[in-house]
Amino acid sequence: MGARLVVAMGLFALQAVAYVHGTASLWLLGLCGAYLVATAAVLRWSRPARSDAYWAPGWALTLWVDLTVFGLLQTFQLGSFNYAPLFVLPVLLASVLGPLLLALGSAAFATLFLLFDAFTGDVFRPGQPTTTYVQGAITGGGLFLVALLANQLASRLGREQAQARLNRALANAEAQVNQLIVTGLSEGVMVIDARGRIWHANPAACAMLGTLDATPPYERLQRLPAWPLLSAWARSVIQIGRDEQCELTLPTPQGEAQHVLLRARVARPEPDASEPAASIDAVCVVFMENLRDIETRVRNEKLAAMGRVSAAVAHEIRNPLAAIAQANALLAEDALSPVQQRLIQMIGQNARRLGRTVDDILDVAKLPARPAAQAPSLPLDDTAAAIIHDWQQHPGNPQVAFAPAAPGVQVRFDPEHLRRVLMNLLDNARQHAPAGLLRVEVSTHSPATLEVWNPGPPLPAQVAQHLFEPFTSSHSRSSGLGLYLSRELCQRYGAELSHQPTERHGTPGHAFVLRFGGSADPH
Repeated sequence: MGARLVVAMGLFALQAVAYVHGTASLWLLGLCGAYLVATAAVLRWSRPARSDAYWAPGWALTLWVDLTVFGLLQTFQLGSFNYAPLFVLPVLLASVLGPLLLALGSAAFATLFLLFDAFTGDVFRPGQPTTTYVQGAITGGGLFLVALLANQLASRLGREQAQARLNRALANAEAQVNQLIVTGLSEGVMVIDARGRIWHANPAACAMLGTLDATPPYERLQRLPAWPLLSAWARSVIQIGRDEQCELTLPTPQGEAQHVLLRARVARPEPDASEPAASIDAVCVVFMENLRDIETRVRNEKLAAMGRVSAAVAHEIRNPLAAIAQANALLAEDALSPVQQRLIQMIGQNARRLGRTVDDILDVAKLPARPAAQAPSLPLDDTAAAIIHDWQQHPGNPQVAFAPAAPGVQVRFDPEHLRRVLMNLLDNARQHAPAGLLRVEVSTHSPATLEVWNPGPPLPAQVAQHLFEPFTSSHSRSSGLGLYLSRELCQRYGAELSHQPTERHGTPGHAFVLRFGGSADPH
């Protein structure tokens, strides 16, 4: 559109000079002045668009005004100046911004003006050579050719631009999807180039390095104590040029050591021969995993496999064990010597012990994924007192010091499951209490807390770390399933079971604290 204004200014200046020298009429000068004003107004307030109709105001104020003005100048010129080349401007405008039919129509309109100019010259100026018709026809044919070629080129450019916009939108969508995937990974992912610059770091990687700031340009990451080690290793991998894997101990801002497994993949984009300056250096994609998480995952997989095998074995043991117990009971009915009675008693004790282990394994295998319905509301103090009373009725169980301190507190828990949990905790306290200090204390607190304490030395670190995992126990006669089963049952009702080394009465001991999550309103 700026070219139209330049052309309008040139025409007005040309007509003004010609008018001064007497070779142009006043009305042509006025026509060029009006054209200049109209062109400036269109440039300021209106422009044609591709969707405009052929006779829309946008085209009427640009294309058809140009063709009319140039045609009048060509027809009524007083000198020998040729305005025919000016017809290329509106034809190109229609070809680039309009459909093919509009472009051909503008070329036809210009051709008619040229032929009309030749006809008027022949009528009013007899003896004019017939080459004027030939020149008009050739110029018109050239305008048709320009219209066709320009429209085809503009259409092709438009399709390529549309495809480029589509590709850019798809690339943006793919980048957003990749961002969501990488952000949601529990595995740390970082992209580092050969200069040590961070291209991307997901939240898991930032957390492993000791920060929660995962926003570009990752300046905080580069100030962490672990960054020099990680950056140096990534750059060395890029220099080597092949995938690597290693274990590193990375320091954290809190002064702790983070043991991680690093796996690096080198991405080296192929250089663009046509544009060497646009080539991208190699980058290193670093995958980070906490070794503790890897060990936990492997251990859980082993425990799951062991649990399936144990459940199958328990089913096979149950029937022979029942036969042994029944046969032992029949032998005990006969009058036997003291030695034989002692042996029968040992067989019975070990059969019951093995039976409890089988029951524990099968209970673990039958744990429900979630409660079948909402658990009933139980009074915490009264329910705990009833379970403790039943437990104390079994021979060999010591007296329990019960201190209820949660009057009116209601908890949501299945009665049988709560009985199993508290029984397991009491059995655990009795089994692990040292000789001469067989004392068990149970207390309740508000909000909705139950605590079981027994004296005992500190647990070994290896046992304390895996205390609530199956088959973990410091007692040779324990199956190691009681605490695991208790925690699993608690989790199904939104409760939390934890272990805390606690000293009472000047004696070190262990407290198992059960915090109920689904407590109900007190009655």
